[in-house]
Amino acid sequence: QVQLVESGGGLVQAGGSLRLSCAASGGTFSTYSMGWFRQTPGKEREFVAAISVRGLTTVYGDSVNGRFTIFRDNAKNTVYLQMNSLKPEDTAVYYCAASLLPRVITTTSYDYWGQGTQVTVSS
Repeated sequence: QVQLVESGGGLVQAGGSLRLSCAASGGTFSTYSMGWFRQTPGKEREFVAAISVRGLTTVYGDSVNGRFTIFRDNAKNTVYLQMNSLKPEDTAVYYCAASLLPRVITTTSYDYWGQGTQVTVSS
């Protein structure tokens, strides 16, 4: 089974930056498309970003486009989410996801999920 472990969450002031990491194990990372999602209590899980298996294609949700960047290092079995110009509405638990399909996915139709990491943006 593929295991995903997120890290890098924390508390940051509005306008600040954080970089989230997602380390994968138990599979062949370089064959997975990867995604980031976020969720707050009472809300549906929201698509944030996705990246193709080689990192050549990226897709972003409208709410984060222009502020967040997804990238991956297949040699380290890790995908990252660089978050800049953070806003209080970015506060959420951020989840990493892996798909066995060789294409980017913007829905929650991923095969594996991490446990999430909390990001809190203060106003």
